[in-house]
Amino acid sequence: MSRIESFFQSAQRKALIAYVTAGYPDVDTTLEVVPALVEAGCDMVELGIPFSDPLADGTTIQRASHRALQGGITPRKCIGIAGELRKRVDVPLIFMGYYNPMLHYGLDGFCDASAEAGIDGLIVPDLPPEEGAELEKVAIDKGIDLIYLLAPTTTDEGRLRLVAERSRGFIYVVSLKGVTGARTDLPPELEGFISRVKGVTDKPLCVGFGISTPEQAKQVSALSDGVIMGSRILDIIDGSDKPTAAVGDFIRQVKKAIG
Repeated sequence: MSRIESFFQSAQRKALIAYVTAGYPDVDTTLEVVPALVEAGCDMVELGIPFSDPLADGTTIQRASHRALQGGITPRKCIGIAGELRKRVDVPLIFMGYYNPMLHYGLDGFCDASAEAGIDGLIVPDLPPEEGAELEKVAIDKGIDLIYLLAPTTTDEGRLRLVAERSRGFIYVVSLKGVTGARTDLPPELEGFISRVKGVTDKPLCVGFGISTPEQAKQVSALSDGVIMGSRILDIIDGSDKPTAAVGDFIRQVKKAIG
């Protein structure tokens, strides 16, 4: 059983999952912020692998990725960051990145190095399950959960079932049409979409994209098994001269809201 699966089987609470771009604004900040997120109450952490063409990401994560790339961050360095974080935290660590850099690295080598560094899961926004068999096989062999995204534009019940069957660890439910980024309101159709997904699977559902306040996190947690927050955390890091303390304060507010 993976570390992610173990959490959902044993925890008596909703998962709070934070996203940070690895190496943003620098490596030292990532190594300080992630333990602060965990100490404040995060149950898992997604480490974004910077990419030059992040199609699923809004301006906040695009900006963070660009700066990290300018700072020399590569997939290999992200693996090194993950390995150092694994010494400091014991929660599941998940790489979120695009398929091209993983393919260029070599799927077997990438998954092997990621597993050795302590990575528990992979989220690949531009890899649909119809094209994911090769990475799935390698990831499973290395003990890594490949987590698929399910967008609200999915209307076909067959595809809902396909994603549900193939996703491991949890299913990443995308809350809205469009890219990542903080929003003032959640889409009114979200509850109905989550209900449809629950109709085809009993796997954990974690919701991300656009969730930026404790109040929104509370709404989403009432509908799902977990809440994923990213852009708002990066905004806090970007706007604070003490990012470690600032993100810790924010996460404690979110944790209190979701109970």
